Parts: sequence; C-alpha cells; structure tokens
Amino acid sequence: MAKSQIWVGFAFLALLLVSAIADDVVVLTDDSFEKEVGKDKGALVEFYAPWCGHCKKLAPEYEKLGASFKKAKSVLIAKVDCDEHKTVCTKYGVSGYPTIQWFPKGSLEPQKYEGPRNAEALAEYVNKEGGTNVKLAAVPQNVVVITPDNFDEVVLDQNKDVLVEFYAPWCGHCKSLAPTYEKVATVFKQEEGVVIANLDADAHKSLGEKYGVSGFPTLKFFPKDNKAGVDYDGGRELDDFVSFINEKVGTSRDSNGQLTSEAGIVKSLDALVKELVAASEDEKKSILSRIEEEASNLKGSTARYGKLYSKLAKSYIEKGSGYASKEVERLGRVLGKSISPVKADEFTLKRNILNTFVASS
Repeated sequence: MAKSQIWVGFAFLALLLVSAIADDVVVLTDDSFEKEVGKDKGALVEFYAPWCGHCKKLAPEYEKLGASFKKAKSVLIAKVDCDEHKTVCTKYGVSGYPTIQWFPKGSLEPQKYEGPRNAEALAEYVNKEGGTNVKLAAVPQNVVVITPDNFDEVVLDQNKDVLVEFYAPWCGHCKSLAPTYEKVATVFKQEEGVVIANLDADAHKSLGEKYGVSGFPTLKFFPKDNKAGVDYDGGRELDDFVSFINEKVGTSRDSNGQLTSEAGIVKSLDALVKELVAASEDEKKSILSRIEEEASNLKGSTARYGKLYSKLAKSYIEKGSGYASKEVERLGRVLGKSISPVKADEFTLKRNILNTFVASS
C-alpha cells in the first residue's frame, strides 16, 4: 500500500474518532441551521457567545440536557456560536446571551424559553413541548474530589502527577471553569499516573492557607518529583490545560482524549527499526537483539512501549515486509468501530509504532 493511502486512512480515522466523542449537544452553523431545525424533530437551540459569563454557567447544565436527550428520536438539543455565525442569530432576533428558543417539529417559527436555566427545568420544558418522557441522565464525574481526609493520599502520592483546583462554591470564575475542568479530567481519565482534582477551599480553609491560596480559582500542579506544588499560570481553555499536562507529564493526548500520533514513540527504538527494515535477512536477527536490549533498559511508561517494539519487530521478521502495512490497515478498521477506550489506546499505540516500519520501507 502506498504511504499516501495509509496517511489518508489515518486522517479519516481521526475524523471518526473526533465524531465518536463529540459533545452530545449538536453544533449548528449558518449553513447547517435550517438543514437540521424545522424538519422532523422539535429543536431546543441555545444561541450563545464564547465570552458570555452566563453562557459558561449554563454550559454544564446544557451538556447534561444534551446527554439525556441524545437518544430521543423526536428531539434535537443544539447550540449556535453567535460570534461565529451572526447571520442565523440575527435572523432569529437574538440580542442577548444566552437566548434559548424552541422550534416545533416542521417549523422555523420559534418560541422563546423563559424558564430557569438548569437541566431539570429545561428537560421538563422539552418533554412538554416535544411530547417526550426523558429522564435526566447521570453525568460521569472524572474530577477527583479532595478533602482533608484524602488530600495526602491523592495529592502527595509520588506515583501520580496531580493538578488541583482550589475553588469556592460561590466563585463565578470557578463556575465558569467547571465544565472545562471536567473535560480536562475526561481527556486524561485513561492515564493512571495523572489525576485532575479539586478542593473546596472555602469549606477547608486550612488546606487553602497551607498552600498559599488567596483567590479563586487557584490551580496548583503537584508533579511526582515536587509535592510542594507549583502554581499553574497558563490559560484556562481546554487546549491550554492539555498542552501543559502533556508537556509536564510526558503524555500524548489531544483535546478529545485520543492518543496522538506521537504516543508510544521512542526515538532510540525508531532508529533501530529503520536499521531493521533496511537490513538484509542475515542482519535482521542481530538488530532484533539490539532492539530487545534497548527496550529492556527503558523505565516507566516507556518500558511498555519497548515491549511493543520488540514484539512487533519479531512479527515483522517472521511475517515479512508486508506485515506492517497490512496490520496498520487492519488496526484502522478496528479503531473505526465501537471499542473500549482501553482497547483504543492499545491499538493506537501499536499502530503508531508500526507506522515507523511502514515509513521506513
């Protein structure tokens, strides 16, 4: 298979993975709005602006609503970024944020929602207008809640890299950060050595004072090798947090929680793989021994990658030079299906390493 074909396959797979983990709230644009709304479903639409504090406060409630109605065939829960898509927002009379409107099935004549902005009230309204009977779904929480009882056990664990948000329940900025912070925890939930946690520093003032907390939210990073903690002074968008953790911890996750193409790659072993691919049949066993030796010297998470390199190098020798491209193609098909996050990580690591064999051919 040509290299260009393999990379096209990777790109297509990436689109599938992003689609599979997208928000349960449907994102509408100027172009897609009337293709989705006013058709065979009733639609609740939030018109919002990314900078709007009230919109940020609503976000976790609205996402909970979207998750609950995800499988409802007669109802659409959607949103429009009015900074990006001014045309449709102007058309439907949006003058403040957030504006929530209900569009009955088969109609582009909306009625404005005037009720409370929480998931319970919104669900009651959608059920009434849409003729559904959907119960709110429990949303998994991946942020670890810390108290004085478990602080040392969680944060001071020298086998864990821990990001802690010190917050106060009444703090507006904390409420705005909450949905993004939960997404950060979701991105890294498969990483055993990474913990995303928070502490109510208003209820537990002594811990906040101990770590110099004077405002909310305060974020501190407690890496394995520095349990005194360091201030996190980076941006507060999802991409900012993900980049920070990847850099400090050595992980390779994207903002959707998927492993990147760099995950599992060990440069010293990549160099030996290139030698292996170029070697004659008589030389391959000798290079395999060098790969196994180099792999045995690796520590931490890279030790796992070293075992994969050794296993795949053996298969490459035993099954011939066509093995790598065929296996990459097979893994692409498997990853395009519905599989567990653990399996997705396992197969992505394998595919990434095999890509070195393919690229060296």
